[in-house]
Amino acid sequence: MFNALVVTRDEETRKTNATVEQISTDALPEGGVLVAVDYSTVNYKDGLCIGPGGGLVRNYPHVPGIDFAGTVEESSDARYKAGDKVVLTGWRVGEAHWGGYAQKARVKADWLVPLPAGIDARQAMAVGTAGFTAMLAVMALEDHGLTLGNGPVLVTGAAGGVGSVATAILANLGYEVAGVTGRPETADYLTSLGATQIVAREELNETTKRPLEAETWAGCVDAVGGDMLARVLGQMKYGASVSAVGLAGGAGLPATVIPFLLRGVNLLGIDSVMQPYDNRLRAWERIARDLPMDKLEAMVQPATLSDLPRLGADILKGQVKGRVVVDVNA
Repeated sequence: MFNALVVTRDEETRKTNATVEQISTDALPEGGVLVAVDYSTVNYKDGLCIGPGGGLVRNYPHVPGIDFAGTVEESSDARYKAGDKVVLTGWRVGEAHWGGYAQKARVKADWLVPLPAGIDARQAMAVGTAGFTAMLAVMALEDHGLTLGNGPVLVTGAAGGVGSVATAILANLGYEVAGVTGRPETADYLTSLGATQIVAREELNETTKRPLEAETWAGCVDAVGGDMLARVLGQMKYGASVSAVGLAGGAGLPATVIPFLLRGVNLLGIDSVMQPYDNRLRAWERIARDLPMDKLEAMVQPATLSDLPRLGADILKGQVKGRVVVDVNA
């Protein structure tokens, strides 16, 4: 028997309830690898799955947690053996498949990645899906021509999980980083991560009828979408790219095609859930090399399984700063 955060739903009222319970290994879903989970984390999707479901959870009772890192206990797949350190993000684990908010998880071997040298399980979950996504976004910008010395790189939603890690990575690589935030009290935090300019959210939230503005940004990691993304597209330098990673400001895009046609701007979609294995390895190796771990630690707040119902509600309200690391064994 082991501890897990179990979410149940009343089928009449459709209300959910999340509590820490003891369950058995036999209750875990099918999969080729049994992992003793050390740490997990909290993402926006986790908040949905702990609470209202957001259409992500198919069946109840459910164990959320879209990320985890730990040690292989049993494996029927030759790629992994007992004692191997592994990390998992994506593949709809924690949504359609039971996830990492438990002391044990059983998953398919294809979903795992070996923990890269230089990162332990706790650090991997300080990174989590948010940091993994941030690294994918930076890699995409570089693959599409982002180079040092061409001007500032904008990060929207900079105090959130993806934005925090993106800011730290970009600054560590030597880029000038402009962080957008709607919370003035996070300015010192963003500066500590390496941001050299703080942009108030209100400056970019105002819509404009002009399809093009002054060429300002050499690149952008955008976690907001909506009106802000539309505005930013018109401020990109010629040939620059925006990595779109989120929709905190809405799923709509009230933009024109003019920035694409007259400035050759690229809008790059970033998906972390179904990333192929080779690119996952590449991203984790880059994280081990290019994300300063002292800056990562400054983003972290610790948590336990019993804290998750509160944190799930908080992240849906935009009240979680940086990264949460959940010690599932505490």
